[in-house]
Amino acid sequence: MVEQFGDSQAAKIAMLIDGDNAQPTLIGGIITETAKHGAITIRRVYGDWTTANMAGWKNVLNNYAIQPIQQFRYTVGKNSTDSAMIIDAMDLLHSHLVNGFCLVSSDSDYTRLATRIREAGVFVMGIGKTTTPKAFVNACNIFIVTENLSPRQIPRRGKGPAKAAPPKEDKPKELDPLPLLRGAYEMAVQEDGWANLGTLGFYLHQLDPSFDPRTYGFKQLSQLIRKHSNSFELKFREEGGTTNVYMRSKESPAP
Repeated sequence: MVEQFGDSQAAKIAMLIDGDNAQPTLIGGIITETAKHGAITIRRVYGDWTTANMAGWKNVLNNYAIQPIQQFRYTVGKNSTDSAMIIDAMDLLHSHLVNGFCLVSSDSDYTRLATRIREAGVFVMGIGKTTTPKAFVNACNIFIVTENLSPRQIPRRGKGPAKAAPPKEDKPKELDPLPLLRGAYEMAVQEDGWANLGTLGFYLHQLDPSFDPRTYGFKQLSQLIRKHSNSFELKFREEGGTTNVYMRSKESPAP
């Protein structure tokens, strides 16, 4: 589920990328995920462009209209990119040019920045690896793991490149979404025992900003719930010309 701004708000997103800590090969997916929450009016990538590790970004700057921000490393072994990005983010926050931020990094140094943005009542999303410290993940309204943006590869015999694997219809054995689904259901359930799926998605991100059905092998939340038909049931309801989806737990008696 996607947490979106209301219709009355002009959703303008500032996407700030830690070039030392993000993958340029995933920029297309990163922009797509960010654009689900609003128009990306500011796109900046930070790093020391005199170093070799920024070479990959140079090839995508023009294609995606991203502005490179130079930040020299004044001390060996120290990353000054985070300081420049944090300063710019605070300037943008106080300028009111945007009403949302996307911080692309797996670095815990941005935890306080994300917290400060949320404290100002401004939407903030993060995009980073699954190894991103939980403190940074939880400081965001929503967090997207880059592993869900990468096409899955399967080995291929003989010559030629590997092909992308078809999406799996099963979750990894070590991951169990049921505790999160049950917790969000208890928060979203109405008096009739049914919970709106949009509301459920909101509470799932409240419990875990990194929640994503793709982590469990499904593109949509409804597909994930169908997988657990022993615990939940779905129904579709026409309301005001729109089809809304509701979920009910089978583990508690219906009212």
